[in-house]
Amino acid sequence: EDGVSAAGSGAALRRASLEEKLGGKPLAERLRPDTLGDYVGQERVLGAQTLLRSLLESHEIPSLILWGPPGCGKTTLAHIIANSSKKNGTRFVTLSATSAKTNDVRDVISQAQNEKRLFKRKTILFIDEIHRFNKSQQDTFLPHVECGTVTLIGATTENPSFQVNAALLSRCRVIVLEKLSVEAMEAILMRAVRSLGVQVLGQGDQHSSSATGSSSGSSEFPVYIEEKALNALAYLCDGDARTGLNGLQLAVQARLAVGKTTPLHGTTGGSADGILITEEHVKEGLQRSHILYDRAGEEHYNCISALHKSMRGSDENASLYWLARMLEGGEDPLYVARRLVRFASEDIGLADPLALTQAVAAYQGCHFIGMPECEVILAQCVVYFARAPKSIEVYRAYNNVKECLRMHTGPLPPVPLHLRNAPTRLMKNLGYGKGYKYNPMYKEPVEQDYLPQELKGTDFFKEQKT
Repeated sequence: EDGVSAAGSGAALRRASLEEKLGGKPLAERLRPDTLGDYVGQERVLGAQTLLRSLLESHEIPSLILWGPPGCGKTTLAHIIANSSKKNGTRFVTLSATSAKTNDVRDVISQAQNEKRLFKRKTILFIDEIHRFNKSQQDTFLPHVECGTVTLIGATTENPSFQVNAALLSRCRVIVLEKLSVEAMEAILMRAVRSLGVQVLGQGDQHSSSATGSSSGSSEFPVYIEEKALNALAYLCDGDARTGLNGLQLAVQARLAVGKTTPLHGTTGGSADGILITEEHVKEGLQRSHILYDRAGEEHYNCISALHKSMRGSDENASLYWLARMLEGGEDPLYVARRLVRFASEDIGLADPLALTQAVAAYQGCHFIGMPECEVILAQCVVYFARAPKSIEVYRAYNNVKECLRMHTGPLPPVPLHLRNAPTRLMKNLGYGKGYKYNPMYKEPVEQDYLPQELKGTDFFKEQKT
């Protein structure tokens, strides 16, 4: 009984230790790297021998605008710069444009001026979500960036060409950060698993060694996570490290709260009980939108195909359903708008020439106001397209032209001389433009060939033989 009690006590301590690691700060914040060496991803702009990495390592920080999707490492990069600058004696001040006011910016600039004048100390000002500052607020620190009182680092998820003043933008280097690759996400999640002391259950081996090689073996009920669960999480979070780490944290916390153990069989024939986190548990830990609609995978293409075919089939109800399925799942509304522009010419075409105007207006509206307000703009466009008459006459004719060019052998036929431009005397002497009839000068129809001689009489609008 004493042995059982001791084992149970060990398991309780193990769970308590893991729960302590998971409590308090979110996992994404707790595991934020402090050095460039621990920074994962963004090799194109921060890899070895890149200009930006060399500047950061030499503590020569220029004014930067970090532009990228959520969870790609903008704030983490600023955090690394902050740690580096503090060691170098530089002040690092952080403001969030979601809560800071113009007076807050003025206070920071005033302090920076004093520090520079009295102590020759530099100040780096990091502004998160800088696109939320309006023009007058951005103008507040423009002259101080110009004269070097502060070095500005702004982070934004919006295109800085539209959201940041041109004058300020010209004084900053824009760093474009891409969404993290699946491989980078797997590395980040594996680092998180190691820090938590959770063991990875491989696909080949049902019982792998501890990810940390430490205290997890002393507990009767170690915590395991399937390797395929980590792979699925890396794939489904769509390059957003914050979403992936928070999803992992929720999955582990939920399994610890349940406390249900699973018999695990090792390759040596032995068995042990452990708390197992499966792929399904990980999906439950993610936000609902990431499970209903996988923006990076097959479901992304399935849904846009379903929307396209529903509009083509004039089913307005199905069209609205697939549109909502994508938007509510987190799809980029501009992606949908771009597909609608294509649909307007491909499937409606000259049957309703105003469809293209509708699509372009919908795209511009989505760009101006974003989600969720732009959802009704897309809905209006989708219903218009579903109800509109359809014609693929232009689409099919252009495909016939492309097929004609692909099937042609030998040199392409020259442009007929009478159709050529003749801006110089030499070209006129060579016969360029000779014999061309200027149509507006004739009241009656003009008989004139416009295709090369080899294609005379070709009608691309007729069904081509295959």
